[in-house]
Amino acid sequence: MLNKNQIYKTEITGLTSEGNGVCHIDSMAVFVPNTAVGDILNVRIVKVLKKYAFGIVENIITPSSDRITSDCPISLKCGGCMFRHISYEAELKFKHQRVYDAITRIGGIDGSLVGEIIPSDRIMAYRNKAQLPIAYDKNGNITVGFFAQRSHRVISVDNCLLHSEAFNPIIDCFTDFANEYKLTPYDEKSHSGLLRHLYMRHAMETDEIMVCIIINGKKLPHENELCERLIAVENRIKTIVININCDKTNVITGKECRTIFGSGYITDKLCGLSFRISPLSFYQVNRSQAEKLYTIARDFAELKPDETLLDLYCGTGTIGLTMADSVKRLYGVEIIPQAIEDAKINAEINNIKNAEFFCGDASLAAEKLAQQGIKADCIIIDPPRKGCDSTLINTISEKFSPPRVIYISCDPATLARDLKIFNELGYSAFKVIPVDLFPRTGHVETVVLLSHKKPDGHINVKVEFGEGEGKVPLDNIAKRAEEYKPKERVTYKMIKEYIEAKYGFKVHTAYIAEVKRDLGLPMYDAPNAVEELKQPRKHPTAEKVEAIKDALKHFEVI
Repeated sequence: MLNKNQIYKTEITGLTSEGNGVCHIDSMAVFVPNTAVGDILNVRIVKVLKKYAFGIVENIITPSSDRITSDCPISLKCGGCMFRHISYEAELKFKHQRVYDAITRIGGIDGSLVGEIIPSDRIMAYRNKAQLPIAYDKNGNITVGFFAQRSHRVISVDNCLLHSEAFNPIIDCFTDFANEYKLTPYDEKSHSGLLRHLYMRHAMETDEIMVCIIINGKKLPHENELCERLIAVENRIKTIVININCDKTNVITGKECRTIFGSGYITDKLCGLSFRISPLSFYQVNRSQAEKLYTIARDFAELKPDETLLDLYCGTGTIGLTMADSVKRLYGVEIIPQAIEDAKINAEINNIKNAEFFCGDASLAAEKLAQQGIKADCIIIDPPRKGCDSTLINTISEKFSPPRVIYISCDPATLARDLKIFNELGYSAFKVIPVDLFPRTGHVETVVLLSHKKPDGHINVKVEFGEGEGKVPLDNIAKRAEEYKPKERVTYKMIKEYIEAKYGFKVHTAYIAEVKRDLGLPMYDAPNAVEELKQPRKHPTAEKVEAIKDALKHFEVI
């Protein structure tokens, strides 16, 4: 049995999906952050559970050949870059393996379908978007930065190595302004304070910059002066917007935007087209890698001039519009109204006449389009991290039945879950390509080609049941029927009882719901899956998260 605070010599043999190193001490798995496969080190145990433990690096005896010196002074504190201490080659290998493991273990798909990961041309200053929370520092001054890992404590940042370098003078100017006029940062517990986030976007092809200040109120004091100061330090700023978010929520942006300088949007170029980007619009943060991603998707689609393309979760229309010249008709669906307005304008400014966009939930809109008799020869889905819901997958399969589906995913686990559902409905994965859009972080994008193979004809087969040569034993039929029997629905009560029996503590239903949402799992019959705890909102501890995941594995939910 491992002892807390005791130091053990060990070797890191693997990495978790969160990027933590894994070693085994006395037959127990120990998770150690900021380590590399091949590190031989002394590990201090900081927490011991029944089946695993957590440790920290006491000292490195022999560093891994993958290990490099981090070039960021806050990488150990910030939760953003988990791979600044290993080579980019090692990072790519890990991400490829992560996709491979997910689709084989969760999705049940042949791993040979996974192609080589597409590396990023740039691993520094590639992000065209920054959303930085605002808080007081230890001296009582306003600062902007990032949330520390697994917390809402803000770590100040002067120069994020992933962000566009154009953001740095804007950050300095804004913090000086806020401190000079003694503006107050937002406090989640009391729901007081004005400044929530500083939000910036940089259209790197056109070199246009947007600045958006997210506030807990209707007006920002001295708005005109702030505009003058910002434009003086960065003349590439084309628009400055106030986003109003007065809700008690951890969602960053509110629904209302007010432009205080410029047009309220910027324009970028992608795959030869121009795209208008508003504060609430989705746009890939790594533009050059997005072009590679969309090129792969286009190749997979194999579109023809007489075909119809349906682009679900279309955002500002980027994916579909880059393929519009290859089809007869394009339909796009997105739930954010402002993004749909941008998509329509993007079609106009690129002189694309065969595109039509609809605002609504992807599942409901797809169902409505099917009821209107619209057919799709190819459907592209690019859902958020939680993946698709089963209703949408069923609609795609049963109501449209397109020959080809292109699935673009930012989470291998939810992708694999959805691919398994697609497979049960007759859609097989034929090609899987990981693309690294987010170097130095744990995220990886994946493009999958799904094809619906319909039989070309039929064969009549005479089957006799019973005993004897050439007959199918009835016992075999019963056995197959048992295999296909629907599994029992796993309830929240079952999960709670399992955790209490195994670990000796209770977990709130809201904690289980939070872990399920993070994993992209369907919520089903959770009457309080979205309820707030009676006490101020807290997040489950790492110990409880691991216990919940263990229960989900036990019941074969994941």
